[in-house]
Amino acid sequence: MCGIIGYVGGQSAQDVVVAGLKRLEYRGYDSAGIAVLADGGLAAAKRAGKLVNLEKALAEAPLPAGTTGIGHTRWATHGAPTDVNAHPHLDNAGRVAVVHNGIIENFAALRAELAERGHDLASETDTEVVAHLLAEAFSSCADPAEAMRQVCRRLEGAFTLVAVHADAPDTVVGARRNSPLVVGLGEDESFLASDVAAFIAHTRSAIELGQDQVVELRREGVTVTDFDGRPADVRGYHVDWDVSAAEKGGHVSFMHKEIEDQPRAVADTLLGRIDGSGALRLDEVRIAPHELREVDKVVVVACGTAFHAGMIAKYAIEHWTRIPCETELASEFRYRDPILDARTLVVAISQSGETMDTLMAVRHAREQGAKVLAICNTNGSTIPRESDAVLYTHAGPEVAVASTKAFLTQLVACYLVALYLGQNCGTKWGDEIRTVVRQLSEMPGSVARVLGAMEPVRALARSLADHDTVLFVGRHVGYPVALEGALKLKELAYMHAEGFAAGELKHGPIALIEDGLPVVVIVPSPRGRSVLHDKIVSNIQEIRARGARTVVIAEEGDDTVIPYADHLIRIPVTPTLLQPLVSTVPLQVFACELATARGNDVDQPRNLAKSVTVE
Repeated sequence: MCGIIGYVGGQSAQDVVVAGLKRLEYRGYDSAGIAVLADGGLAAAKRAGKLVNLEKALAEAPLPAGTTGIGHTRWATHGAPTDVNAHPHLDNAGRVAVVHNGIIENFAALRAELAERGHDLASETDTEVVAHLLAEAFSSCADPAEAMRQVCRRLEGAFTLVAVHADAPDTVVGARRNSPLVVGLGEDESFLASDVAAFIAHTRSAIELGQDQVVELRREGVTVTDFDGRPADVRGYHVDWDVSAAEKGGHVSFMHKEIEDQPRAVADTLLGRIDGSGALRLDEVRIAPHELREVDKVVVVACGTAFHAGMIAKYAIEHWTRIPCETELASEFRYRDPILDARTLVVAISQSGETMDTLMAVRHAREQGAKVLAICNTNGSTIPRESDAVLYTHAGPEVAVASTKAFLTQLVACYLVALYLGQNCGTKWGDEIRTVVRQLSEMPGSVARVLGAMEPVRALARSLADHDTVLFVGRHVGYPVALEGALKLKELAYMHAEGFAAGELKHGPIALIEDGLPVVVIVPSPRGRSVLHDKIVSNIQEIRARGARTVVIAEEGDDTVIPYADHLIRIPVTPTLLQPLVSTVPLQVFACELATARGNDVDQPRNLAKSVTVE
């Protein structure tokens, strides 16, 4: 999410930075800006919209010539995508400029402190507080790296920061916590960026910064310390990718990269969700607490992959709030004359916030007096603007058409919405909510473990590339996972795939089972609701008795499925409701690898669009 570049050297900083931002456009963004040190001062320009808007502004009013600068493409989190909210952000004196990726969780408290000390903050962003804090710190130490270290020790959350100070020419400082930052080492010039793509045209010698490190960038080289000022060990490496591959982080496709990005994306969705009192919070809420307490029905509307997230949301909402919940395809919603009133809460899920079917469902719900809560990945898009409350997933841009990381982050958002409703309705105690949030906070590690053990899944996918059909079955929250696995295979491999509720097999679909047919079974944990587990083991036996080739996804330690699994895929032990966060990942890898083996473009499948803006 977002793109950053910093430069110190002998070339025109404006030219190097703008060119670097162009190479980061693939990441997705809604505004862009640049700051240059020149003539003992600092000059900046920033514009909402595409980079061409910034380039036009620079052509009309060029910045002073300078050889030190920073730039940014922003994916909005705090505040709408406007000129004022675009990066870089400056202090009141216009001597400090800073760009930022990530989320600063305690920015509200820091902003209040700054206001008390007379600072005037112009934007809605969390980033601007850093510029003002850096200005204060620099005034006492006159060392940009030490000022950055002092500020970082006060910040909570995940962030990449890059800054310049007019009183420290030929110096760029950066910091990293839970967000990527890489150094480029050129001849008599140095670079700093969120992605090697930004500087790969100039150098392929790089250093990846570690957690909680600060870097001071000069023409002759770099100095890296930890947040306490101790020298840090760094590892240099040579980038052997071309520019196209660099944009993908060295991965063979954006889809592969986005699947691998999921631990970070899940963690980002969870950032900043607990306030100082220990209560859950959303990004924007324009629904009074008493109105939420009066809700007597929840309706989730969504399309495609987002609909499968909504199906899982139904289980969580009903279990944690005891409020009836319906899940509706947004494309069918308004045509069936749904029963809605002021006590109905409609939850609309859309990655882009522009999905036309979902938008029309939102508008219909509001016409009927219902309240609308949006789950979305794109700040400032139409659906959030027209909703009464918003929870942004903060997954960052998803380039591949078929959704992967957007789906997992939508699941996390659905769990948070369910807990938020439970909190407001009094059906979940604070300690119960904190327990689930703690379990959610463990999910990035669990997803990473799954991703680290996927080579057998890839090999299996390649072995099935010539098959015509794959079936998927599951129970409880495993049923929507089965539907999502089948959808991924349809989207990417262009092959027949169907997902079924396992209990429905004997009511018809079992007629499809034949010798050698691959059937993927998502097995619930035996520890939670054991009846679910026992039933699906019986289903696996039924499938295997008819000659099918069983691919079983089961948690670690579940040995009862071993006799009935031709292929066994292990996932970490996870609470039943949260299991889709780990059980979905092998299905994504499976579909991606199988489609690749068939020679398909997994980033741009035929006939599909990333954002469906027509009904």
